[in-house]
Amino acid sequence: MEKPIPIRLPTIEPAYAPLIGSPASQGQWSTGLLDCTSDVPQSCLTCWCPCITFGQNVEIIDKGLSSCGVSGALYGIIGFISGFHSIYAFAYRTKLKRQFGITASPIEDLCTHIWCHPCALCQEHRELEHRGYDVPLGWYGNLEKQNGGMRMVNPPMVHDGMTR
Repeated sequence: MEKPIPIRLPTIEPAYAPLIGSPASQGQWSTGLLDCTSDVPQSCLTCWCPCITFGQNVEIIDKGLSSCGVSGALYGIIGFISGFHSIYAFAYRTKLKRQFGITASPIEDLCTHIWCHPCALCQEHRELEHRGYDVPLGWYGNLEKQNGGMRMVNPPMVHDGMTR
């Protein structure tokens, strides 16, 4: 009688797995809220033009569905018209935490963005970097980097049914 061949199932990465690199410990931020001095140029950019940092973060958090330019511009417009740009950014902080399994209450996040908004944007940026992303490259730049410089090409379109 033949021995049964063991079947090895592929492992499936969780939805919040990093694109490259290894994840930080689950359930907590990799850096503190006030660790802005660990990346002074990024902190200065965020203080003087937070729309750029926000746009870069959003492009990675949304996995390329939102562009850096559009997100940053919308952030700037919301801030200019209403001053509620911190609430808009709070929504993306919540999304980032959900993707990486970071625990904290939504009220804590909202208060963080209202009273310490630049620090919150910098912390989110550092978190993405610690998770292996090169944030200024954007989502597609990181995909290209991961694939060894090969560009992602759309598959050919297949039409439904036969036509004559």
